[in-house]
Amino acid sequence: MYNVTITKKAERSAKMMPRAVQNKLKALLQSLKVSGPIQPLFWHYSKLGDNRYHCHIALNWVACWTCENGSINIEVYYVGSREKAPY
Repeated sequence: MYNVTITKKAERSAKMMPRAVQNKLKALLQSLKVSGPIQPLFWHYSKLGDNRYHCHIALNWVACWTCENGSINIEVYYVGSREKAPY
């Protein structure tokens, strides 16, 4: 099991998403807890660089997270529109 945290900013953004997208985010968070940072089954999943990852949780919504090599701690640092995504 991995420890998954979400930043306050990402949490505030998540509350503004449609309910269906929030449910997909919950599924992603659960999958991160169980499987770790590599999530190839999620739509447009990719590694962004050193220890950073992202995937689309809906057409216009993305989530970004980080996990240090060998660590069991994952931090979701961005949840929001893909236009404003930090990548």
